[in-house]
Amino acid sequence: MRFRPCIDIHNGCVKQIVGGTLSDSGVSATNFVAGEGGAFYGGLYRDLELPGGHIILLNPAGTPEYDADLKVARDALSAYPGGLMIGGGVNAENAADFLEMGATHVVVTSYVFRNGHIDMDRLERLIHEVGKEHLVLDLSCRNTEEGYRIATDRWQLLTETAVDADTLQMFSSYADEYLIHAVDVEGRRQGIDSKLAALLGNWADGSFPVTYAGGVGSFEDLELLREAGRDRLDVTIGSALDIFGGDMKLEEVLEYLKANRRSGQ
Repeated sequence: MRFRPCIDIHNGCVKQIVGGTLSDSGVSATNFVAGEGGAFYGGLYRDLELPGGHIILLNPAGTPEYDADLKVARDALSAYPGGLMIGGGVNAENAADFLEMGATHVVVTSYVFRNGHIDMDRLERLIHEVGKEHLVLDLSCRNTEEGYRIATDRWQLLTETAVDADTLQMFSSYADEYLIHAVDVEGRRQGIDSKLAALLGNWADGSFPVTYAGGVGSFEDLELLREAGRDRLDVTIGSALDIFGGDMKLEEVLEYLKANRRSGQ
């Protein structure tokens, strides 16, 4: 299990929020607002040699707030070129621009869904513009009575697309890796969604990267994630980390993951 860093940006600030409460009219629950900008976090991840992290722009594209987010993201990418991917407001027209800024991949959900349905034409257009090797699909989801359903538009809209083995297999032909937030527990630091982790771990075989995010608040949660995900998932941690106001020291998290890899556990 590898650590994947994150930089969430909202209203021009690096933040950690309770993901399921995000709305276009405001954020009802914010865990942390950073005093430092994108360059600080990009430089930190660069110095610690932590590639493969994601920047997420949380405001709607086309708003002044999104433009402020983008400025912070540019600073992060400039500090760590070739080390971070970016998502939020990505479409076929601007995807290549994000790569030119220094991102390794673009992260996409909402653009490839319209009215709750997969838009394969849009997905094909994205691949034509940037290539499968630069595309990460964000299949973040909520748990419903019918199972896990992909959530789009800053996790406010539920689609009809299930997150299951068939969906994971199908989309893997169109992307380089997955980023999957467990939206119901995202930002709460009260435990992972072990059922979702097990679903992902049962599908993953190590050849296609899958990053799980959501609910990690302790080293016990990390161990549960490692077990439920069969040690086949990468992990991102936000609000629980000391760099975002939490109790888990980043250095200790990295040591924990390194020790478990080294011991083969």
